[in-house]
Amino acid sequence: MGQQADGPDRAHRRPDGVSDATVEALGKLSEALECVERARGHLYGLHQLIGHADLMLDDAVELFRAAGHPGLAERIDRDLLGRNVIAGRWTFQIVEDFDDGYYTLFRDLDRVARDELVQGRRHLYEAEMKERRRSRGRPGHEARPAER
Repeated sequence: MGQQADGPDRAHRRPDGVSDATVEALGKLSEALECVERARGHLYGLHQLIGHADLMLDDAVELFRAAGHPGLAERIDRDLLGRNVIAGRWTFQIVEDFDDGYYTLFRDLDRVARDELVQGRRHLYEAEMKERRRSRGRPGHEARPAER
């Protein structure tokens, strides 16, 4: 095993001539994208939960019928089961519109910014923060994984 290099690997070092302001702006864009990624996960969670709830309505309708409440069962079956969650859309359509529009544009612009400004490198802001915050030479504070 060779000696462990100290400092970030090439993919996490800022290219020559890139300013602190540029790295900070790219870091903020990346942070915003991470928030959108989390929101997307919640959107998929909504999609799955609403779909599951809609399928559960089948059982509720049958249970109301069996309990002697056919009018309520019919109303749930007719008015709620299979209903759009927003005008004209089930959740799969919301997910598709989000993915194909806002999400795709956000990811594309993040990639374009990195490609144009820092040769496509990711997480430069975080890599530099790690360098400032880690205790060099201490176990658990290595710059990168050991080479194998």
